[in-house]
Amino acid sequence: MSLSASAVAVRPGGTMEEILGLEMVRVTEAAALASARFMGRGDRMGADRAAVEAMRRTMDSVEMQGTIVIGEGERDEAPMLYIGERVGSGGETDFAVDIAVDPLEGTNLVASGQGNAITVLAASERGGLLHAPDTYLEKLCVGPVAAGHVDIRRSASENVVRVAAALGRKPSDITVVILDRPRHAELIEEVRSTNARIKLISDGDLSAAISCAVSGTGVHAVMGTGGAPEGVLMAVAMRCLGGEIQARFRFRNDEERERAERMGHTDEDRVYHTEDLAPGENLVFSATGVTEGDLLDGVRFFGGGARTHSLVMGYQSKQVRFVDTVHMFDRERPPSVRLGR
Repeated sequence: MSLSASAVAVRPGGTMEEILGLEMVRVTEAAALASARFMGRGDRMGADRAAVEAMRRTMDSVEMQGTIVIGEGERDEAPMLYIGERVGSGGETDFAVDIAVDPLEGTNLVASGQGNAITVLAASERGGLLHAPDTYLEKLCVGPVAAGHVDIRRSASENVVRVAAALGRKPSDITVVILDRPRHAELIEEVRSTNARIKLISDGDLSAAISCAVSGTGVHAVMGTGGAPEGVLMAVAMRCLGGEIQARFRFRNDEERERAERMGHTDEDRVYHTEDLAPGENLVFSATGVTEGDLLDGVRFFGGGARTHSLVMGYQSKQVRFVDTVHMFDRERPPSVRLGR
């Protein structure tokens, strides 16, 4: 059924968030379990392929009318989870859902056995996610307390001071996450000039953005330029958590600029706010840890099964759940289920 962006998606049996929330966890868990087998094996393509195939297979068991709006890239000849692909087993009475996926954020992290790789999915009613071209966004992400106090048009150093002031701290007490890329050399030096702490990461700015909106992770802001599709996923997470993302398109060449213009993104100076990137009112976000991370545990295998750690959120429900799941692969050899992590 068609859903207006302003209405809460409801059908007999519950809202979209209630019905699809834990279904989406099944999807990200399946991708995490498949890709985690490749940890440390140096095969980033194999890990990504395993995540994509498992995510697509599980998604088809969900009763929904799903359309991939952010997936494996509009330029890639991806065999599945490509932009525009229809997914799900639903009929006319099931929810019409736009879906954004990152089947494996951190393919290099998995290949090298490093932490913070995750599998990610976000969903909304039709029209609830910005159709972002496969290019770059300059991003600024902060948590709920600092939301409304920063401005991406101002200098990085001023924004660090603003975040610190909002949190009642000194800049030297603030930790900013930045992707370790040559293009960020000046940004890194400017943030260092404030005496703020910096955590340089090789991959995974989406995981970092979620961390900055969750209390107790020790991350207070994410700055720098990264993938535009990941920016939309960040926006869904920020809306659910009460954080904020601000972003501007940063095209690398004329071809990217032309593709963006065809999608309606013509103003490179425009600042996209959280609600611009994820305007939907029925938002669901799910992420599962693949390798051990700051926010989520990685997949742990044992005889007869495995254990996963996931985060699932709903915008309307105002709920954030951490889901700890034991997967019993071999019922003849049941795993010992222990309390705690």
